[in-house]
Amino acid sequence: MARYINAVCRLCRREGEKLFLKGTKCYTEKCAISRRAYAPGQHGQGRGRRQKLSNYGLQLREKQKVRRIYGVLERQFRKYFEVSSKTKGVTGKVLLQLLERRLDNVVFRMGLAISRSQARQIVRHNQILVNSKRVNIPSFLVDQGDSVQAKAKEKALKKLKENLESSKDRTVPAWLEFNPADLTAKVSRLPDKEDIQHPIQEQLIVELYSK
Repeated sequence: MARYINAVCRLCRREGEKLFLKGTKCYTEKCAISRRAYAPGQHGQGRGRRQKLSNYGLQLREKQKVRRIYGVLERQFRKYFEVSSKTKGVTGKVLLQLLERRLDNVVFRMGLAISRSQARQIVRHNQILVNSKRVNIPSFLVDQGDSVQAKAKEKALKKLKENLESSKDRTVPAWLEFNPADLTAKVSRLPDKEDIQHPIQEQLIVELYSK
């Protein structure tokens, strides 16, 4: 599976806001965007204030921001949009639901990983059960009523609990009924936009792909 392997701090600086791609480091003074609040590249600092974007520029930046938050490449992101546009309901809302329902995102939102990239690794290493069956596909979509559980060997389980302790200040969304005692969560309902931790203008993405 293709994935982004370059420095992720550049992505936050490019979007001009924290996307929390490196977990706990993003909350410290070591955060790159806190130290260098300008776009990456040799001309980034010389640009001074960010230039006013056109409507297309705003739409493109919003799409790029959401892709980078969830760690999804362009081809897969477009497929999510195509599915959401054919699904009954508001396209933008359905798109965000699909992204939130990814198994790697669920693991991250449970607090078992300090970043979504780490959550993908946890899923790929066969440490997650969905409805008592092992699932190692990060893009697997959970549904209402599904049960998600962490189950691994002692060393890996210890690491998951350490991640949970590190993430204790991060709120578990209301659509997940999380039990920290046995590291399980039940999908009580489908996620709403209000459950997403980042401010997202999904209508800009719909407008971009609808041209």
